Formats: sequence, structure tokens, C-alpha cells
Amino acid sequence: MGDWIAMNPALPSVARVVCIFGTGSDVGKSWITAGLCRMLTNKGLRVAPFKAQNMSNNAGVTPLGLEMGRAQIVQAHACKRAAHVDMNPILLKPNTDTGAQVVVLGQPIGTVEAADYFSGDMESRHAIVHSALDRLRTQADVVVVEGAGSCAEVNLRHLDLVNMPVAHYADAPVILVADIAKGGVFAQVVGTLAVMPPEDRARIAGIIINRFRGDESLFNGGRRWLEERTGLPILGVVPWAWDIHIDQEDGFSPETQLDPDPPTNRTVMSVAVIRLPHISNFTDLNNLERHGCRVDYLSIPRDLSPYDAVLLPGTKNTRGDLGWMHERGWVQAIQAYTGTIIGLCGGFQMLGSSINDPDGIEGKPGTSIGLRCIEMDTVMHAAKVTKEVMGSVGNTAVYGYEIHCGRSTQTATYPPLVVLDSGETEGIRLPKLIGTYIHGIFDAPGAVAAILGSVRPDLSWPELTSHQEHQHVQFDRLASHLETALNEDALMRIVNAPVTEPGGA
Repeated sequence: MGDWIAMNPALPSVARVVCIFGTGSDVGKSWITAGLCRMLTNKGLRVAPFKAQNMSNNAGVTPLGLEMGRAQIVQAHACKRAAHVDMNPILLKPNTDTGAQVVVLGQPIGTVEAADYFSGDMESRHAIVHSALDRLRTQADVVVVEGAGSCAEVNLRHLDLVNMPVAHYADAPVILVADIAKGGVFAQVVGTLAVMPPEDRARIAGIIINRFRGDESLFNGGRRWLEERTGLPILGVVPWAWDIHIDQEDGFSPETQLDPDPPTNRTVMSVAVIRLPHISNFTDLNNLERHGCRVDYLSIPRDLSPYDAVLLPGTKNTRGDLGWMHERGWVQAIQAYTGTIIGLCGGFQMLGSSINDPDGIEGKPGTSIGLRCIEMDTVMHAAKVTKEVMGSVGNTAVYGYEIHCGRSTQTATYPPLVVLDSGETEGIRLPKLIGTYIHGIFDAPGAVAAILGSVRPDLSWPELTSHQEHQHVQFDRLASHLETALNEDALMRIVNAPVTEPGGA
């Protein structure tokens, strides 16, 4: 497909930048960004994603063992390249209602209260963001920047690291995404543009109407009205695609229902996931659903006997969420449950005897009594474990990554879940208990059957590709979906790269 820089020798040697900003939170910015990343990559461009600052407990580990937001890791994979912390230089991981752990270029630097963080030194943070973007632009042809929330929060404009300040620094055009499924799309677009200062408004190059349902021709009048009112092109009306599954950034899929009716279908495995207040890395469970499992997220205690397994997920505040479980009555419900209990990372820590946080790494210093399902003590440390791991469960290869402050010591001998390639062992596997620190452990081919097969030996598990291969198929489907919905010529003019026909030189 040829190198577009070679085709455009007048362009600078650093990457072009295009920004995908939203009229509000959860309008589909991450989804559109991932799709554009794959769409441009499929045209032969070297593409990289970028989000200056992410606020999410859904994090992952780069090949260098550094931590960054899952959304940009997913987008990096959409670009067919390895994730790098320059793609997400600052990550805020909320661990209380008002505080968060701050991760800079993959390394945690401490926990701060929101009021202190946002009254702090903005200049140094801008420098971190700009340096990361500068480095990234030398390694790509196009950088697709994702914004955060609304790009027109007038009361927070002086504190913005993620939206318009990035666009101005990179001298980049902005594509504004609005969510028609929320209703009020005309007010979303016009109101966003109206409250922007003129210099920000001048950056907007086009608008995408996202999550449309129904007969698109019925929106033709609305499209004309928006273009006439704003003077901006509508680059496309993107239909809602329920059947394209891209890992979520930091919130559940719109179709996820909390506290559904108990399962009654015994032909599939059913898993109850406790919806912890500071739940993290819930994408660990995506491959269970792909294998036919019913996965229910529960926030209100109930009789758990209809479920084959109860899963305690990862959390950014293990002791705090354990206290919440006591307050809500979840501990009693779990203790009364006679099926299989699964603990992932923070959930694994909860299954032990005690969790000690002497330095207040995740909240107030102190010690909490665990669920005492296993004899294991956990101590929180400032130095975080972040690493990719590979090993096997029985004869099945598994892989994933670890992100945790806790160091756990087993005070009794238990059979391990995983034998690592290093020869060490990891996790615990008992007849009705499974515990591990490994995120993504279900993603490898055969891993679901190897780990959960004994819970429901009557079921036959499908032989599927890895979750990563499945995601690449989804990226291509999303790219095709956007190509159909968007004015590709207008989009490529904004990006300042030529449209290359498939198979062209």
C-alpha cells in the first residue's frame, strides 16, 4: 500500500495528529478511536493512539513491564503495534471517592486527593504530556488522540490536560463525537460549540454522530440543520453495532445489566461477579462470555446457589471494598455459598486471612480480616508488581499480566493453579476455590476449559481462538463499519493523508 509520507514529501517528518473529542462522557470516543486506528493502519499508515491522561482502574502492562490504561493498549493493538507508556503518559486510578493513585510513564508516584491533584503544578504535567506526544510522533505517521469527557467543560478548562490543550500543542484538527442514543444530540453539538472559546472552536473540523438506531434517512433533515447551524461537515452517522465487541475503557458495556434475575438455564455455566465499588480489569471476564458463560454482575446480596461459581474481581481498594462487602451483607452470602469461589488479584487477596496496608497505599493505614477461605496473608507495598507472565494450567498454555501492590504469603500448602515458564508456581487451585494474580488468564486458547472445566464437567467447551485474535477480527469489523458510515474522503482530508485503495500501491 505504499508509504504515505513518501507520497507526500512536503509533509513534516513527525506524525500528523487528529483528535477525537466528545460532547460528553461515554459518547463512544474510545470505540471511534480504536476503529479509526485500525482503519488508518489498514491503509498502510503507521498509526499510534494517544490519551494524555486516563482516569480508569482498567489498566494493563506493556511488554516493558510498565503500567498504562487498557483503552490505549487496546488501541495500540488496533494499530498492530505494541503498547508503550508514551501512548498514555498519565494514569489516575481511583481508590477512594475523592482520591486516586497517580501513575506517570508507567510508574506509580503516589496517591493524592482530587482537590490536591487539581490544585497542583499543571506546567510539569503539560511537560510530561508534550514530551510523550513528541516522542510518539517520531515513531508514527498519524497519531489519533482520544479526549476525555466533554471537551468544553468551561469550569475546568484551566486544568485540562487531555482535550484542547493537546490539540493546540500539536496544531491538530478535532473531530467532535456526539451520542444520538442519549437524546438531545442537537443540543450536545450546538451547546458544546457555543461554550467554547473562539480558539478552541476553530479547531473543530467535523462532527461524527454516533450510536444511531433505526432508519438513517429520517435523520437527513437533522444532518442538514446541524451543518447549516454550525458550518461544520457531518462526517458520518455511525449506526449502533451491537455485534462488534471491543474491550471497554473504564465502564461496562451499555447492554450490561446489574442484578439480573437469577439464572435457570443449566445448559450453560453461570458466574456471579461481585460488582465491587472500585472494580478493576473487568475485561478479564470477556472471554468467559465469548465461551458461552453467563456472567452476571451483582451489587445487591442474594442467594448465590443458582450460580456455578462466584467471582471476586480485581479492585483498586481491596480493604475498602472488603469493608463494603461486610456492610452490604455480601460476606454472609459468600460464606453461605457452597459452590466454587474464584478470586482474581484483589479478589484473591480477599480470600485470605488478612490484608495489611501499614503505609496507606490504597487508603487509610490498617489491617483487615479476610474471608478466611485460605490461609494467606497479604501486605501492601509502595513498589508495585507489574509484569507479563506465561505458564501453563495442566497441559494448557496460559498468559497474562500482573498489576498489584500486595505481596501474599501462604501460611499453608496449597496446590498451585499455574506453573510459570520460570519454574515458579502461582495461584491456588482447590476443588471449590481458584485464586490467581494473573489478569487475562482466561484469554489463551483452551484456558477457559482448563480452569473452569472441573466446575461444570458436564459441559463441552468450544475450541476458540485466543481473545487477542478475536479482538483483531473485531477491529477489522469496526474499521469496515466506520468506512461504510463515514465520508472517507472528508476524513482523510482532515487527517491529511491520502485515501489508498485496498491493494493499491
